[in-house]
Amino acid sequence: MQVLAALLSGLVFGLGLIVSGMANPAKVLGFLDLAGRWDPSLALVMAGAIAVGLVAFSVARGRTVSFLDLDMKLPDARQIDRRLVGGSVLFGVGWGMAGFCPGPALVAVGMGEWKAVIFALAMLVGMGLFDVFEQRKARIACAAPE
Repeated sequence: MQVLAALLSGLVFGLGLIVSGMANPAKVLGFLDLAGRWDPSLALVMAGAIAVGLVAFSVARGRTVSFLDLDMKLPDARQIDRRLVGGSVLFGVGWGMAGFCPGPALVAVGMGEWKAVIFALAMLVGMGLFDVFEQRKARIACAAPE
């Protein structure tokens, strides 16, 4: 049942990205071009997504298990730190340069968009580098005398 729910959720999400234009880098770059020919249509998509997310997280916050009887794993971090701001800036720069963020990029890979393939490969390399640096940081922290 979990696999079927994941498959259906992914299909609905991907279809939503395609229908909304989020998987089209030209549309996304038009939205990000505030000083030029700005296309505000994706703002409505984002507002709708935020509204759905607010409702979903409000419901989830009051539960201990999901509708499929799985443990709820909600984030508990509340602080804004250098890592969060730095990651947000990197995300925004990458989004602005490529016109993709991770979800729409994977949808576009499935649609055969070669720019999305390059983006997805770069994203995987970045995730791998992050993991290497985190492991190195953990080793150094464990080896440091207290």
